Amino acid sequence: MTLHEQLYTTQSPTRLFFRCALPSMLSMAMTALYTVADGFFVGHFIGMEALAAVNLVMPPIMMSFALSDMLAVGSSVQIAIRLGEKKEREASRIFSVCTLLIIGIACLIGLAGYTLAQPLLRLMGADPTVTGLAVKYLRIYALFAPVITVFFAVDNYLRICGKIRYSMGLNVGISLLNILLDWLFVGVLHWGIEAAALASCLSLALGTLLGFAPFLRHKLALRFTRGGIPLALLGNIFANGSSEFFSNIAGSLLMLVLNSVLLRISGAMAVAAFSIVLYVDSIVASLLYGLSDAMQPAISYCYGAGLRRRMFALEKRVLAACAAISLAALIWMQWGGHSVISLFVADGTADLLEMSVNAMKLFSLSYLTGWLGTSLSAFFTAVNRPGLSLTLALCRALVFPLIALAILPSFLGLNGVWLAPPVGCALTAALALMLMARILRRDRSAALQ
Repeated sequence: MTLHEQLYTTQSPTRLFFRCALPSMLSMAMTALYTVADGFFVGHFIGMEALAAVNLVMPPIMMSFALSDMLAVGSSVQIAIRLGEKKEREASRIFSVCTLLIIGIACLIGLAGYTLAQPLLRLMGADPTVTGLAVKYLRIYALFAPVITVFFAVDNYLRICGKIRYSMGLNVGISLLNILLDWLFVGVLHWGIEAAALASCLSLALGTLLGFAPFLRHKLALRFTRGGIPLALLGNIFANGSSEFFSNIAGSLLMLVLNSVLLRISGAMAVAAFSIVLYVDSIVASLLYGLSDAMQPAISYCYGAGLRRRMFALEKRVLAACAAISLAALIWMQWGGHSVISLFVADGTADLLEMSVNAMKLFSLSYLTGWLGTSLSAFFTAVNRPGLSLTLALCRALVFPLIALAILPSFLGLNGVWLAPPVGCALTAALALMLMARILRRDRSAALQ
């Protein structure tokens, strides 16, 4: 029995949940931590304009990862299903083709990002100082795109093959390296905003090389092999990963709109305040996403193997854990958020501190219901329901928040911007429950036939 078979079929659902979820949550939390470290060093050693610049440039960077994430998620589902069906040769072909496609797409994205950075950021309406800093930051990412965008895909493939602890060690290692390089480049050498981007890119590039090492040594169920895959299967991969793709794109577009509204209402200070809130939120979001994403290989494997009861048992544990994490985060942000926000704010910027605390208290209300959209969207992807996953992802990341953003600021001003995400999350949760009820009804009907 192979490592992944032993992991996904013999352990109890609770033990399997903890075996998969805890390492992934730690990995994602560490990944978010190095993003926070960027904000800490940029805010303290470069200034508020640089902090606003990083927040402005994050949407284009996230868009650059969107296509590769689509292939990574879509292929991971199909690979896990094939392994559940005992079709390892087909799984290896999917792995090989999609890895090459991701690298090829990343090369094109890097070229486009480097050449279009300046005109894109000028369109957003920031002042020349912020725009100049943002261009420098973005171009470093563009240069490294071919070797960093594939990291998240190879991390998925490692976990599918049962290398969960190796994946965790890899993520923790590159996160600590990033923080160390941030401290050296920005805090000690004072190289500027480019150095913050360089620290992240060097760490991710090393992670990519180490991630591929086990596959190159032929120690895992997946290995690089020749041959193609049918166009219909490739279309299914794109479709199944489309929820991640459009979620990334939609989330980035929403960020662009939010930043533009914030610039119009309160200027760069509001953008800087929002960036601080998002840095803190990134830790919570990474825990929720890491938990849901960690169970995707197991749920997809059980789906392919026809283990329906086990599949739903795993999802129940995901939902319970996401709810607990979100509640804890809400309580902490309402009463203890001030302490962490002060880490990002230099002395003498009391107005920024006050605005950030208010923004966090209102924004954190999204944790009441946001966990439902995150966890159920990942579940729909894992069980090969791309249409449901895409619908939920688009509504969660763009449609519902934009509706709230179009209405609330007219009555509440800046507070309406901070409340747009919570309202969007509440509407998404209602839709997610309706879609899940539909799947459960169909599953019961199939069982009775």
